[in-house]
Amino acid sequence: MAQPGKIFARQLKERIDRGDCPLILDVREREEVELARFPRAMHIPMAEIPARLSELDPQRELVVVCHHGVRSAQVAGYLCSVGFERVLNLSGGIDAWSLNVDPAVPRY
Repeated sequence: MAQPGKIFARQLKERIDRGDCPLILDVREREEVELARFPRAMHIPMAEIPARLSELDPQRELVVVCHHGVRSAQVAGYLCSVGFERVLNLSGGIDAWSLNVDPAVPRY
């Protein structure tokens, strides 16, 4: 079984800038997404992931995002346990994105 990897905010930004963009999966709650949107992310709240697996392509590389990287690490591990092989967790979550890449994204 594959294990999730991790990616840092600046690494993800570099990949996006060069057109090498994995699917970004935001697993925060709707209220959190409304406070601070992650650019180009698909939003599926953590609790809905098992019921909505069919919306995700197990062949595509995924970067899972949450507020600080804890929930996304759990989701990344779960996705690997059900057969997804190309899964990365955004270390530090959207908070790290705001601090290191895009200060226009509000911190909360």
